[in-house]
Formats: sequence, C-alpha cells, structure tokens
Amino acid sequence: MNASSPELTEAEWAIVKTVWQLQPCPAPTVQEHLAKSHSWTYSTVRTIMDRMVVKGLLSSEKLRNLTLYRAVVTREQAQLGELRYALKHAFDGALTPLVQCLLNSEKISAAELDQLEALVVAKRKSNSFPKPHVGRT
Repeated sequence: MNASSPELTEAEWAIVKTVWQLQPCPAPTVQEHLAKSHSWTYSTVRTIMDRMVVKGLLSSEKLRNLTLYRAVVTREQAQLGELRYALKHAFDGALTPLVQCLLNSEKISAAELDQLEALVVAKRKSNSFPKPHVGRT
C-alpha cells in the first residue's frame, strides 16, 4: 500500500470517516456512531480498527484501560487512493477517459465547469506545460 494514497475497504472508509469526526476516540464510541448504518458489534469494530493501526491508517494510544484512536491518513490521501485505484483498474491509467466518463455521466453545473476550467488553467500555469497545438482542418 502506498502510504500517501492508501486503498481503503468499505468498512475502513466507514470507520475512518467516523474517526475524522470524533478523534481522538475509543472503539466503543465509533461502534455507537456507526450503529444506525452498520450492525457491527464492538469486537468487529475493534478488530477492524486494530487492523487499520497495523496498516498505518490509524494510530492508537493506550490511556489506562482505554485505547484512543486517531486517523493517520488524511481525507485527501484516502480520496487520492480511491482515484488512483479507479484510474488504474477501470481506465488502465488513462486520465482523460476517467474525466470524460465523469463529465458525461454526472450533472455538472456551469459554476462547477467554471471551477474545473480554472483548476486546469492554474495547473497549466504552475507546471508551464506547452499549450497543445490544435490544428483546424
């Protein structure tokens, strides 16, 4: 696993999102927070969280008889891991088809398109990419 962009399982996503909100937090608090959406027992949550510590996604600190967990991975790192996974597996590493798929399948407002365009312009300026030559036929 790439530490800067990990690939999380569905269960790990549920837990890390909760930890981001509540950290530092013990496993029982995470289990209670997830009770409505997941019927996991305390031992299931604790096992997943301990495995996430081993994977470097969470850290744990023992205070007397209480273990507190914190996220090691940031939201941005986790999101990047998901995008890289999709890019690699669904689009054979090709970025343009991924973006084209999103643009074609999602309802995108004019404001969002303006934001995306501004991001592309800023990226082009910061990397000083040569402008592609588009010839007219």
